[in-house]
Amino acid sequence: MRTRLFLFISACAVLGLAAWLVFRSHANGKVEAAPEATAARVSVVERGSVSHVLALAGQFQPYQVIDVHPKVSGFIRSIRVDIGDRVRQGQTLAVLEVPELQAQLEGTVAQVSRSKDEIVRAQHEVSAAEARYSSLHADNTRLQQAAKAQPGLIAQQELDDASSKDLAGAAQVDAAKAAFASAQGGADVARADNRRVGAMANYTNVTAPIDGVITWRYADTGALIQSGTDSNSQALPIVKLAQSGLLRLRMPVPEDAVRFVKAGDAMQVRVDALDRSFTGKVVRFTREVNFETRTMETEVDVENKDLSIDPGMYANTQLQLSHAEDVLTIPVEALVFRDNQDMVYVLDSQNRVHQRGVEAGLRGSRLAEIKSGLSQGERVIVGGQEKYQEGERVTPVVEARPANDVTRDPGSTIDLHDDDGGEQ
Repeated sequence: MRTRLFLFISACAVLGLAAWLVFRSHANGKVEAAPEATAARVSVVERGSVSHVLALAGQFQPYQVIDVHPKVSGFIRSIRVDIGDRVRQGQTLAVLEVPELQAQLEGTVAQVSRSKDEIVRAQHEVSAAEARYSSLHADNTRLQQAAKAQPGLIAQQELDDASSKDLAGAAQVDAAKAAFASAQGGADVARADNRRVGAMANYTNVTAPIDGVITWRYADTGALIQSGTDSNSQALPIVKLAQSGLLRLRMPVPEDAVRFVKAGDAMQVRVDALDRSFTGKVVRFTREVNFETRTMETEVDVENKDLSIDPGMYANTQLQLSHAEDVLTIPVEALVFRDNQDMVYVLDSQNRVHQRGVEAGLRGSRLAEIKSGLSQGERVIVGGQEKYQEGERVTPVVEARPANDVTRDPGSTIDLHDDDGGEQ
């Protein structure tokens, strides 16, 4: 019994000693764990576009604006249009009443009729003069022939009288023809005066010179309207007519951006009041910088056949200054300028960091064009590049980013906003 008890006590002592030694070794020993990889924000190289635009506030103006004046003075018998009416070229706008003009027209008609009678009378005078001349000339010819056949048969005085009558008859024919020509000239004058007065009578029917919209009406029925033939007069027009089927969108381009403006350049137009966007083209510009505002007026023609856009409305426009389409892009934060060269921190397939030189192109506010040095699908570190070492393994955290970047030029007069409402 003592032997078994001794063996049991010895085994317990050995086990206790071993347990104590193991505990001491864990307490005093140092276990080295593998370090965790540092997290890094990365972006994938993708294809997209980068644009620089000039954002301007523009205002729509009618293509043409005309104050419609009558060509004759008179009282308005009727006015057939009012503000907001759409009219066509040649459509009657108002009818004037000019009584004395009608009397003048009737007088010219009578003058034309009288001139026709004068022509008929002159024609008869010519015929009569020619008949008398023919008789006198025949008598003179017979007497002269008889005197030559039998000298002394006819007295010399009788021969002289026949010759003078012959000459007088020829002169009367010439006078009658001259009177006939004068009558024809008088008839031409009468007809011209009739056409003139008739045209003035037609001017009492005031018509629209172009297609457009009546934007203001200055006169009512019965009002006396003065003719607008004298440019120095301050005659009141009947209506104001605006050609609104085609509009001019005018934008003041700042002086430092004038060099970028060219006819035919595309321009994005946004009319917030109508929730409408479209693309237009620069058609014309003044080629002169305003002395006071230091801007140059630039115009885009906008079709407005349905008259949905009202002159005076504002529009936000974007004139594209530079653009790179379907190019490799990375966030601007991924670029590091070092040793006079643009650098990026690229991750390999093992998520190890490598520095690489690249050639950057057009830069926007968020994206930069990469011309060479990267391939589509590669990953680059975005921000905080100074924390990473060459060959260091990292844990990539891929950040989503837009594929396209539109950056507002400093000369812009309005702010641009992206789809989420943030400024670009």
